[in-house]
Amino acid sequence: MVPPFAGKGRADELWRTTCFELFLKPDGGDAYCEFNLSPSERWAAYDFSSPREGMKDRSSPREPECTMRQGSSFAIFDAAIPAGALPAGDCFAGITCVLEEEGGIKSFWALAHSQDEPDFHDHACFTARLVAPTPA
Repeated sequence: MVPPFAGKGRADELWRTTCFELFLKPDGGDAYCEFNLSPSERWAAYDFSSPREGMKDRSSPREPECTMRQGSSFAIFDAAIPAGALPAGDCFAGITCVLEEEGGIKSFWALAHSQDEPDFHDHACFTARLVAPTPA
């Protein structure tokens, strides 16, 4: 199911329906950030001091771009997060999504699930690397 178009803007609890998420943890320490990007064009960004602790809104110089393109049998979701919203250094990354089907059935997708139950905030799920951009 694709959430209805809501227009740009921050919104909490986007993960309760189809939503794409990016978790970034800079090298060293437990702190990390989370970006939630919805096909509705709503978005959220949070900082955490450790897994699921110390949550606060993360600032962004402008809103992420979220675009949903639906075909007859597929959908493509494009998202662009402003570079100024990303951590400055190299990061471990968790790329995840929640997909809701008709009838409220949800599946939880990630590069890795470290436990039987999905927990996107578990640092063991941050298996990709995002290298800091180099100055132009």
